[in-house]
Amino acid sequence: MKYRKHIAVVLLTISALLLVTGCRDSRRIPTENGRPQITIMVGGLEKVIYLPAMLTERLGFFQANDIDVHLLGEQSGATAETALLTGDVQAVVGFYDHTIDLQAKDQCLKTVVQFADVPGEVELVSKQDADAIRSPADFKGRNLGVTSLGSSTDFLTQALAGQAGLRTSDYTRVKVGAGQTFIAGMNHNGIDAGMTTDPTVAKMVTSGDARVLVDMRNEQGTRAALGGLYPAASLYLRCETVAGHPDIVQKLANSFVQTLQWIKTHSPEEIAATMPGQYAGGDPKLYVKSIADSISMFNGDGLMKPEGAQNVLRILGQYSRNVAPVQERIDLDATYTNEFVEKAQGARKP
Repeated sequence: MKYRKHIAVVLLTISALLLVTGCRDSRRIPTENGRPQITIMVGGLEKVIYLPAMLTERLGFFQANDIDVHLLGEQSGATAETALLTGDVQAVVGFYDHTIDLQAKDQCLKTVVQFADVPGEVELVSKQDADAIRSPADFKGRNLGVTSLGSSTDFLTQALAGQAGLRTSDYTRVKVGAGQTFIAGMNHNGIDAGMTTDPTVAKMVTSGDARVLVDMRNEQGTRAALGGLYPAASLYLRCETVAGHPDIVQKLANSFVQTLQWIKTHSPEEIAATMPGQYAGGDPKLYVKSIADSISMFNGDGLMKPEGAQNVLRILGQYSRNVAPVQERIDLDATYTNEFVEKAQGARKP
């Protein structure tokens, strides 16, 4: 009897601690009417680099794979990863490099579908500074826009400057978010240059307010800027979730692989027409251009290329203060898996 009472006290204590610390069982996925209910946070729903998230919903592939998905937009990948770690969401569509950065903090995230082998990011320079800033070597003394400190754009900005021989103390990274806040920062002298994606790139270049300094929307530009592939946009979850719910993860992988294959067989005009009308921002032609300029970044198969993962680790090992001290103990195999994508591809073969 005393033993049972002791066990009961221990269990109550553990439960109280969980409530106080806000910890949640990340292995638990809610269901409704027998269907898994998944919330995915996306690091910018309207960004072309994360287009597969909303496109999958619009094409009905989540429903076709017997899973209910709710998409939440968040402009910073760093914020999205926090929501994943606290259990507020079950998955994130964001940059793969967060899985490495978080492993350095003893947190385990795993990419299960890799959308792109390149960042899809562009370093823009404002029109008033275009003559003075002609390469990352000219970043010294400048204000450089990033989504947020600790974000993937922050890592990449440091990489561009570092490979040009600059230290982080030589320039200032400024949090400007994305979309309209980025545009405002550049047009009102808050930043001299900054990293962003389409459709913001298309808007600023077309208006003449900025020009492209470094283009990482394709393999050639990425290899030139970063010394190799840099797999970026991806679907990742906590490792416990992947291990505890492989059947649900497979449904997600099936859905996104279908979308990546669909993208490869449809035009930018067809893709734009499928997306929500408000994403065009009142200029459908410009939206089509933004998709056309970036669409080649999507790999069509969902597979992680080991060469790319290794290059991400190399860059973070130099420019992430979290990864640099522990680079040698990072286990890349724990940060991604191709298992679910390979099964998804096999299921679609005749």
